[in-house]
Amino acid sequence: MSRFRDELWQVVEGVYAEILAHPFLTGLTDGTLPREVFRHFVVQETHFLPDYARALAACGVKAADPAAVQRFAGDAARTVEVEHSLHVELLAAFGMDEGDARGEGAAPTTVGYGSYLLRACHLGTFAEALGAIVPCYWIYARVGEELLKQSSPDPLYAWWIETYGNEHYQETVAGVLDLLDEVAATLPETDRARLCEHALTTARYEWLFWDAAWRRESWPV
Repeated sequence: MSRFRDELWQVVEGVYAEILAHPFLTGLTDGTLPREVFRHFVVQETHFLPDYARALAACGVKAADPAAVQRFAGDAARTVEVEHSLHVELLAAFGMDEGDARGEGAAPTTVGYGSYLLRACHLGTFAEALGAIVPCYWIYARVGEELLKQSSPDPLYAWWIETYGNEHYQETVAGVLDLLDEVAATLPETDRARLCEHALTTARYEWLFWDAAWRRESWPV
């Protein structure tokens, strides 16, 4: 039986392939990624995650089904609690704390991605909000699953890979994809197309986020 998730994956899988081939991710698995590049990534994640949590909460507000409201409210809280704790530990590995990260400021891609998510989730329909947030769940799960097959000789990178490749995270994403299929089944074609459009944009932002870390992006002026 055809599922909407399969249709949506066809939209984003070309971007996903480019993500897997990116030197940031190949460097994670073979251990050659410069630590300063990973540090840049962690600092920018520290800026991005609060906006992602806000987007999840806004998505939940748009949901008609109480179970969906609970799911996204819970995921917003876990993003703040669990991922926040992860990034505190990662920052500590670089001798930094959150104040240090905030002092470095958010890079252009971080600002753009967070702003796009918040705009889609606050101004769009529930379906549009869902389309915008799903790639961050799904691509991280796919990346984590793929990278876990190889892990990394660098213990810090191996630890990060395990976070997104582990069974608990995969189950969380599977639940979101089940919801995606349920919602899409009730949508007219124009709304499904709009959902896909948002998903493609945020999938591209996922690539941009890793690429920005690779380049150690900063504001040009």
